[in-house]
Amino acid sequence: MYSFIARRIYSNTEGEKRFSRPAVRIAMLGIAVGLAVMIVSLSVVLGFKREVSSKVIGFGSHIQVVSLTQTQQFEMMPVLYNDSLRKVLDMFDGIESRQAYATKLGILKTEEDFCGVTFKGVGEDYDTTFFHKYLVEGAVPKFSSKKSTNNILISKKIASDLGLHLGDKVYAYFLDGKTGMRARRLNIYGIYETNLVDYDKVNVLADIYTVRRLNGWDNDMVSGIELKVADFDNVQKTAADMHSIIYGSRDRNGVIYGAFSIKELSPHTFSWLSVLDMNVVMILVLMLFISSFTIVSGLLIVMLERINMIGLLKALGMTNMGVRKVFFHYAVILVGKGMLFGNILGLLICIVQQHFSVVKLDASVYYLDSVPVYIDWLQVVFLNIMTLLVSSLVIFGSSFFIGISAPARTMKFE
Repeated sequence: MYSFIARRIYSNTEGEKRFSRPAVRIAMLGIAVGLAVMIVSLSVVLGFKREVSSKVIGFGSHIQVVSLTQTQQFEMMPVLYNDSLRKVLDMFDGIESRQAYATKLGILKTEEDFCGVTFKGVGEDYDTTFFHKYLVEGAVPKFSSKKSTNNILISKKIASDLGLHLGDKVYAYFLDGKTGMRARRLNIYGIYETNLVDYDKVNVLADIYTVRRLNGWDNDMVSGIELKVADFDNVQKTAADMHSIIYGSRDRNGVIYGAFSIKELSPHTFSWLSVLDMNVVMILVLMLFISSFTIVSGLLIVMLERINMIGLLKALGMTNMGVRKVFFHYAVILVGKGMLFGNILGLLICIVQQHFSVVKLDASVYYLDSVPVYIDWLQVVFLNIMTLLVSSLVIFGSSFFIGISAPARTMKFE
């Protein structure tokens, strides 16, 4: 019965002349816009965090096992990547892959300019999917641990600063503790661009064989081992457990190792990303407040307009609780339609941006060339449930404004 009366109130054809119609439409629009803004805001922040963190992880994986012992030249001693270390790493569940790398500081120099870079040497087993994704020119070289191809992969930032192009030859210079300066003539085989300027301006990929020779290392010596875990949410715990086991022992060269997560290796980036969560919370609270205000105002205007009908229902024997139930059902209809339109609007905006990248960004500032969107359907369902619960509490609270003790007088109200 309560639902029937509520539907009759909502679908009353005389509504075109009633002043409550604009208020009802505004209330419905407020709910729709509020939910749409919440969905878009959450999807954009999730997309931004996902894209930026994936780029940082692409340069350093989830966990790194590195040396904690320095040489007299303040360089880090190499890690011995042998069977003993492999057995220790195999003890941990959830490790999907591991890959070794070696680094060497150097200088790329042309006739007009030069820049300091870090040469990251990798071998055949290194996963270059990340660099294939952001490749803009040429190809990713087939890196080797057995010979030197002299092919390198540089960033568009480095190429632009030095005026280099695909296929150019460039001299690289390295400090050597024994002979002083060493030079290598390298071939630019590919160019990538991630728009992470702090990483793009220093990272050059080369053969691990070449970097080992420049460091004077044996074939089992590396700068570190990158590990990828199956569940990124457990990366901190896995890294801490690994560090507690690895840190207590030394290898044959007296080197101590440590294991660190990407969050520890790049704390500023991940701390900055975590701040975005607070912005989302503020937006959600603000939108829920606006939606609640429009619901209350619209419902009160409808109750005021229908005060004579309320008096009639009371005269016919309906209790105050019964009248509240009528308007509670009415408000649920209002909220339900507003949420439906809000979901359609919010998801439509997200899908269009996700597929067509309509809204562009300045990559030098935001690290991305367009607004990223990631739709987490579980989070969308959570937003809908939260909106429904808050709306229900607001409706229930506002329904207590209904209380008529003199039905006969209120039936005459115009």
